[in-house]
Amino acid sequence: MKKKQERGFIALISTIIMSAVLLLVIASSGLVSFYSRFNTLDSELKQRSDATADACADMALLQLAQDPSYQGGTFTINSLDQCRVGKVAAVGGGNTQFSVQATSSNTAVTNLRVVVDPADLSVVSWQEIAAY
Repeated sequence: MKKKQERGFIALISTIIMSAVLLLVIASSGLVSFYSRFNTLDSELKQRSDATADACADMALLQLAQDPSYQGGTFTINSLDQCRVGKVAAVGGGNTQFSVQATSSNTAVTNLRVVVDPADLSVVSWQEIAAY
């Protein structure tokens, strides 16, 4: 009795390996597109919080123009965007300083420190800071 030779073992194993590699490539490209959507969302929320902080600082300047004893407060811009104006205090050189913290969707945060000349409310310094 003759032994039957087995054929096609190498072809079968190489097909399985190529299928596994193809499956990994497809899965990783799906994850890349999934995470890039979240990066785009984070970027857009940061832009919103930047714009909210700018608007809030302008509102604080308006409040200072109307009432020189203004001491800060909270503004709700819309359902996603909120901001706080910290205590308004005198700093060196006769200038006035206040901090602004704006949040967009409770995830993106922008903190500003604004220094103004109280005589004419001209902006001396406007910078983003790390902590409120």
